[in-house]
Amino acid sequence: MLGDLLAKLTDETAAIETILSVGDLALLATMRQQAASTGLDLAAFVTQTVQRYAATASDEEWVTLMGALNRSADPAASCLKRVFEHSVT
Repeated sequence: MLGDLLAKLTDETAAIETILSVGDLALLATMRQQAASTGLDLAAFVTQTVQRYAATASDEEWVTLMGALNRSADPAASCLKRVFEHSVT
């Protein structure tokens, strides 16, 4: 699922649509701020964020994510929200 997500994040528009799909405008604003502070466009920042999460999340974080996905009506949006929220904390 993360691989499919990364493949879709090819431009700023796709990145914005991806973040908007989780329904959190405040999160979009935070991600834009962080992208700007690192000198990256939003698409590159989102891609790096997902890759960093996949590479560095603890076992406990993965278990938490899997539990959230099992309870979710929209696992993809839940996954993205968790990844993004994890990156801004």
